[in-house]
Amino acid sequence: MYKKIEGIVVNEYTYEESSKIIKVFTKEGIVSIIAKGAKKTKSPFFAVTSRFSYGVFNIIYKENTLSRLTDADILNDYRNIKKDITKISYVTYITELTLQVYKHEENKNIYDLYLVSLNKINEGYDPLVITNILKLKLLDYLGIKPIIDRCVECGNTTDIATISSYLGGYVCKNCLKDEKRISTKTISLIRMLYYVDISKITKLDISDTVKREIDEFTNDYYDRYSGIYLKSKILLDSIK
Repeated sequence: MYKKIEGIVVNEYTYEESSKIIKVFTKEGIVSIIAKGAKKTKSPFFAVTSRFSYGVFNIIYKENTLSRLTDADILNDYRNIKKDITKISYVTYITELTLQVYKHEENKNIYDLYLVSLNKINEGYDPLVITNILKLKLLDYLGIKPIIDRCVECGNTTDIATISSYLGGYVCKNCLKDEKRISTKTISLIRMLYYVDISKITKLDISDTVKREIDEFTNDYYDRYSGIYLKSKILLDSIK
């Protein structure tokens, strides 16, 4: 059965001497495709089957086995990402994270969030900030969203003093005990970034201190509650 799919290559593997097997992430899920001769530089499949290439793929579709690529067109090669080791490291990390979350909850919105995040990183927006926005939004699909509209202990909506990964959300001044205080800017920004539409971001003016505090929170929160282990995080941590 001939089928046209739109998506992004999230993995590529060598098959025999000159061919590839690619995994394409689409709104409908992951499709595994064999691309004959794709490793040859003169092949029409050479560029479109490289990792992080976004395009339209015409395939002979086979359910529960390898489909075969017959034609493809690149929509975005994410060139700015591919020529920057830092951006590649962040995108490798969010790709692995997104696919793990998608296994937990096969929701089309996850694909959309992933794609707009790649677009913003490719456009030059801070990959650390975009990564943490995506991480905050993906918590919903894991069913472990932190409480960010009131104190997790007493329900107070004012005088929020910190956000605690251990307690699972905001903590007000009255309930604050041994939790580390963070800046008021970080407290408000975590909530704002959770609700922001990534595609509509036009400016990210955030201090290094706030970036670090948000990153520390999301990392610790995922470590405590997600049960997800990512090999790509080791490389990303070394880059950071």
